Amino acid sequence: MNNKLNARERAYVAMIKCLPCSVCGQEGPSDAHHTKQGNQYTVAALCKSCHQGSLMGWHGQKRAWAIAKMDENDALNRTIHDLIEYMQNN
Repeated sequence: MNNKLNARERAYVAMIKCLPCSVCGQEGPSDAHHTKQGNQYTVAALCKSCHQGSLMGWHGQKRAWAIAKMDENDALNRTIHDLIEYMQNN
């Protein structure tokens, strides 16, 4: 990941990390999963298990993703939906 984030990018990623997991719904804080490295605005909110879990996670066997019938675009869509709700309520 590009660690040279500007202030706006850092603020955006911080908001994403406040959201629940876009795959399983576990309450945040969440990881910010980059659907493409270096693109700071296309990040999905994922819990540790759905992100990095060896069995359930995207960087593992993706079992949680298969159970939820989701891919990265689905998770990104859910993240954007949740972000809009978060911004309207805060």
